[in-house]
Amino acid sequence: MVKNSYLSNPEKLYEKLISLRKKVTEEGDRLYQKWQPFLKEENQESSAKNLAYYLALRNHDIRKIQEALTPWGLSSLGRLESRVLDNLNAVILSLGTILGKEKEVAEVDYPSMDYYLASSKELEKNTATIFGKKPADRFTRIMVTIPGQAAKDSKFIEDLMKAGMNVARLNCAHDDPETWKAIIKNIRKCEKKLDQKCQVLMDIAGPKARISWIFTSLKKPRVKVGNQFLLTGSDTPPKMSGIELMIGCNIPEIISHLKQGDPIKIDDGIVEGVIKEVTEEGAIVETTKVDSKKGVRLKAEKGLNFPASEVKMEFITDKDKNDLDFVCDHADIIGFSFVKNAGDVQEIQQELLKRMPKKKAQTIPLMAKIETVEAVRKLPEIIVAAAGQNPFSVMIARGDLAVEAGFLRLAELQQEILWICEAADVPVVWGTQVLENMVATGIPTRAEVTDAAQGSRSECVMLNKGEYLTESVAFLDEVIKQMHEHEYKKTPKLRALNIAKREIEKE
Repeated sequence: MVKNSYLSNPEKLYEKLISLRKKVTEEGDRLYQKWQPFLKEENQESSAKNLAYYLALRNHDIRKIQEALTPWGLSSLGRLESRVLDNLNAVILSLGTILGKEKEVAEVDYPSMDYYLASSKELEKNTATIFGKKPADRFTRIMVTIPGQAAKDSKFIEDLMKAGMNVARLNCAHDDPETWKAIIKNIRKCEKKLDQKCQVLMDIAGPKARISWIFTSLKKPRVKVGNQFLLTGSDTPPKMSGIELMIGCNIPEIISHLKQGDPIKIDDGIVEGVIKEVTEEGAIVETTKVDSKKGVRLKAEKGLNFPASEVKMEFITDKDKNDLDFVCDHADIIGFSFVKNAGDVQEIQQELLKRMPKKKAQTIPLMAKIETVEAVRKLPEIIVAAAGQNPFSVMIARGDLAVEAGFLRLAELQQEILWICEAADVPVVWGTQVLENMVATGIPTRAEVTDAAQGSRSECVMLNKGEYLTESVAFLDEVIKQMHEHEYKKTPKLRALNIAKREIEKE
């Protein structure tokens, strides 16, 4: 029930909607004007305007308005991301007509069906530009992280494509240009054989902190709660008594930014610890949480996160610049990690201009991995700066984002990213740990099937490497197809249910 009694009065409700539209229009127009310098492409203006109006609307709490609209059989404004003002105007016009205010709403008109559907068509057009043509039975594409073995095994690539892979992701944090070139050659070979396009995404590593090496005197080096180890920026283990486990950090300058009491998370939060002391040799870390009673064995290349530390690093590393020389010649999509703001996007675009003709640099699709709370806060400016010049998509990198924001906040943040990107006609990749158990063992958990189904609201779902990768792609393909029978984004589609048919026809 509506607690605020004046909202149950349709006259008051109508006035509230008129006031809301005025605020949304004024605030949205001001925001859009601020974005003008970023908008290099005219065809992005409509999407940018709608995003501005959406943010202006979400600047207000309209829950009581929504509750009051429903009893009148009107839209509750809960699915207006793609056409903010059009939806708001349609509700005002309908309520005004019910109240006999035809003269007052005469200047407002319902959008034509073609115009109303243009937003979903714009999103699909952007998705096709980046991730390729829509498959026959689903609008969500499937992206697969390709392991190095595919350089010598074209049959592996062929099987993935037959199972439903639409985008092949090469993570530049691993392997080398020679391996990447061989993988891409096999992808192109399979495209011709199957007469089926597969986009190649090359994901620049960025300033990702990882374990570079491990040194231990233990026979079975597992980290348990209460254990201490040394985290160092040195290339080799320092001479230090009393420390049985040492790990190197691939970005040495991080160590100098750490302080006593700072938390550290390893391998997407499988191991958590706290900095007990910072010495000349490095930081002494005490383990506070692990995901197994037996302890966890640390491995080189696993990620390091410092969620409370103010660590400032170069956005594009020397390795990234070297990798870009190859990527600019071979990738269909270029992905960047740890994008924080519009300035980072502009830095990317400048690096592309150094390596490509201007036209290609401004038309090659870009993908930003959103993996920090700061990136979520700055998401609107990231979108405008990138999509104002290039075809653009966003990956929700839920592993790092969960580590940075916490699991509770992640549940909310991933939805917010989906809503904001839909308002901007920007495709989203649902990434990290999708069907992780199935990829590793061949058997999905109940929770990850639900997660994969939730991912069908995005434009692309990503699977990572594992022994049962091909089977997992085929399974994900079926899950997405089934979900698209029932919903599009946040909108349920009420097809006839067999359970209802059986009950109705029961004698």
